[in-house]
Amino acid sequence: MGAGREVQISLDCVRDKNIMQLKKLNIALFPVRYNDKYYADALASGEFTKLAYYSDICVGAIACRIEKKEGGGVCVYIMTLGVLAPYRGLGVGSKLLNHVMELSSKQNVSKIYLHVQTNNDEAMSFYKKFGFEVTETIHNYYTNITPPDCYVLTKLFDHSPKK
Repeated sequence: MGAGREVQISLDCVRDKNIMQLKKLNIALFPVRYNDKYYADALASGEFTKLAYYSDICVGAIACRIEKKEGGGVCVYIMTLGVLAPYRGLGVGSKLLNHVMELSSKQNVSKIYLHVQTNNDEAMSFYKKFGFEVTETIHNYYTNITPPDCYVLTKLFDHSPKK
């Protein structure tokens, strides 16, 4: 990088024409293979699923699923959030997560939640910085990876009128 050159992190929507970028990232980042439903949910979530570019190189992504709750509420499930190892610590993951949290706040989403493997300390500390809390432990959640247990991390949004 040239001295004093500001590197830009930009976000782009996932569409049919660039969904392969998300597929390639997922293969590189995660020990699980995602099915067609995952990619359909990612596309259907619109602004809630983004690719991240660092100096025009696709280095990360967040993929969410929008879930309608009984009574009309909406929550966001983060299916995946990942950044390629050489680009971690540069603010890419934070930019992706902040984007989804700001969008959730504007759109009256009641909560964002996700599953994290119990041994993934890096992810745990990352999400806790953003106010996520462990709300549940699920044993044998994963079938093909060890450990098979996960934590459910949740961030609630209070949309009641401020007094």
